[in-house]
Amino acid sequence: MTTIQIHSIPLKEVIRDLAEEFGTSYTENCDEYTVNIPPPFGSGKISGINFKDGLGIIIYNCTFNIDLEIRFIVNEVHPLKFLFCEAGHLTHYFENDEVEHKIDLLENIIIASSAHNGHIINFKAAQKTIINSLEVNRELFAEKKSCEINQLDEHLQLLFNDVKATQSFYHHGSYSVRMADLFNEINGFAEESFVRNLFLEGSAFKILSLQLIQYSDDIAPKGDSLVLRKMEMMLVQEASSIINSEILNFKSVQDLSNKVGINVNKLQNGFKVLYQTTVNGYVQDRRLDLANNFLKNSEYTISEIVDLIGLSSKSYFSKLFKEKYGHSPSTVRKNNKNQKRLK
Repeated sequence: MTTIQIHSIPLKEVIRDLAEEFGTSYTENCDEYTVNIPPPFGSGKISGINFKDGLGIIIYNCTFNIDLEIRFIVNEVHPLKFLFCEAGHLTHYFENDEVEHKIDLLENIIIASSAHNGHIINFKAAQKTIINSLEVNRELFAEKKSCEINQLDEHLQLLFNDVKATQSFYHHGSYSVRMADLFNEINGFAEESFVRNLFLEGSAFKILSLQLIQYSDDIAPKGDSLVLRKMEMMLVQEASSIINSEILNFKSVQDLSNKVGINVNKLQNGFKVLYQTTVNGYVQDRRLDLANNFLKNSEYTISEIVDLIGLSSKSYFSKLFKEKYGHSPSTVRKNNKNQKRLK
């Protein structure tokens, strides 16, 4: 493993140190500093920018040819860090601790080292890695945002007001769909210079606000969590696939929740985001699609179709069917028979 040392904290100087370690130069554009990874080490780039209220963003978007360890070691209080993994994975250690913190795809960690202890992060060779790190100078941030900090819950107040880093802090979670969308916006933002600087500053505050909401959701009692994570959205898609394949045997929202492994609240929230309906609304819609297919391609009577799709009332079925398709079931059956005769 190749090890490089960073002995600075402001992100301008972090990028400068990285460039020196890589044996290359760096660029600056409206206070955003970027180093392109030179071929002996790999490809991609690392960019960093600090803002006036104590926030900063460093974005690692790179593929290294070797296993690489970056040691952030400086005899000062280090920033509070919020790390988000968009691609690949990363491992982190506190300088004074050998416990490994692994951050995988779509996960995030909140980390604060104690005293003047630094941070060590490891990148794996031949693996595209995208890490977004929100960095908070707590002393400056607390000075500028003391009123806002005092309105946070007790845990977060202690974290942000610990400007002398008397305690270390570590929290691991999976980041939200809204956070994933924000990172997509950042990655796709094409404007340069002043406009980009403004966009990134606004994004830094959005990242922080979303992360604070997410943290409060993380520590909520089991079953009360409501913030939908990007990884959980995949489970919502899995749930819809289960419904599609087992539509005639669907039991309940709770049963589906148990099968895919997320709570009912998040499952319902996910269906509203993806399909603009509830789970039961989605089930009803798929059953009506199935009924429409039976009317056109089977000899089942309408009463039999009502039983097959799990409804008890023929009149209720007709009402739902007409609302969705604009025609009654009997009209669809009649029109379909007439079309077959003409053929």
